[in-house]
Amino acid sequence: MNLPEYTVSLTWDNEAAVWIATSEDIAGLALESGSLDALIERVRFAAPELLELNGIAQGAFSMCFRSERHEMVCQ
Repeated sequence: MNLPEYTVSLTWDNEAAVWIATSEDIAGLALESGSLDALIERVRFAAPELLELNGIAQGAFSMCFRSERHEMVCQ
């Protein structure tokens, strides 16, 4: 069975010291948290509701989480 898959980008914001979740696949997704695990959990709860609000049929689907964090390292 091929499930629809939605990609979620998780990016670290150094200034705010939070992870930010956005998605080109899920309109309206914009969440943040100081913990990566907590943010993924928030996305799991928000995504089905946002998909429904966007008129996308509900049902089982897959999410691909891609994280990115850049830091300056000084010696």
